[in-house]
Amino acid sequence: MIYKNVEFSAIVTKRKNYRERDMLVTMFTDKYGFKTFFVRGVRKRGFKLGAAILPFTHGTYIGSINSEGLSFITATKGIDQFQSINQDIILNAYATYILELVKAAFEDSIDVTNTLWFEKVLKALSLINDGFDAQIITNIIEVQLLGKFGVQPNWRSCVICGETQSQFDYSESYGGILCRKHWYMDKNRLNLDQRTMYYLRKFSIVDLNYLNSIKVNADTKKRLKLTLNDIYDNQVGIYVKARSFIDKMTKVENNLLKKD
Repeated sequence: MIYKNVEFSAIVTKRKNYRERDMLVTMFTDKYGFKTFFVRGVRKRGFKLGAAILPFTHGTYIGSINSEGLSFITATKGIDQFQSINQDIILNAYATYILELVKAAFEDSIDVTNTLWFEKVLKALSLINDGFDAQIITNIIEVQLLGKFGVQPNWRSCVICGETQSQFDYSESYGGILCRKHWYMDKNRLNLDQRTMYYLRKFSIVDLNYLNSIKVNADTKKRLKLTLNDIYDNQVGIYVKARSFIDKMTKVENNLLKKD
């Protein structure tokens, strides 16, 4: 089915050359999920949509959406760019990771028109672009996206007794947190410190629209990253390309800190 002359919001995720003068541009849209657009004559003199199809551009587009195959853009309005993300290789990597992860979560789902998630991703990228800690914003998305992969940990209370006020640890086997008196039930629980547990639980419910500031120390950030990597590796079973670059950069940064 083709939806002609429709207006939609979108974030440009990537693009690649196609033939001599054309491009294929992938966008995350608010109404139609991820779509690839055929854009003709990009490298012709006087091409008018050049700024609108740069990576990490977002705004309102008008065009034809094809439910199968390539879609088309005819006009744009209200276009803006995430300049900081475009200019900083680390911010770029985190933003790319978020978009790749969301695409993986929605790719085979009938729920690709989830406007709520489009708005959440748009807000996450806006926060990263505005100087919020890119790793922490990414971690929040990772925690909240788990349910879309069919993994929905119980972060609120102990999965055994329902306790909400205790020391907790995370159990992959039980799919959630265990209070201290039930730690014995899973010898392979992750043995997380309480600060890391606090943030994981907090991240599961935080609304990015009301996030004014967030500061997490370096040690806790490291443990959050390792924990979420473990959960995605062991329970979700997915590894997107952008994470490899982030992992390498984190390793380099840690080595530099050790030398200092």
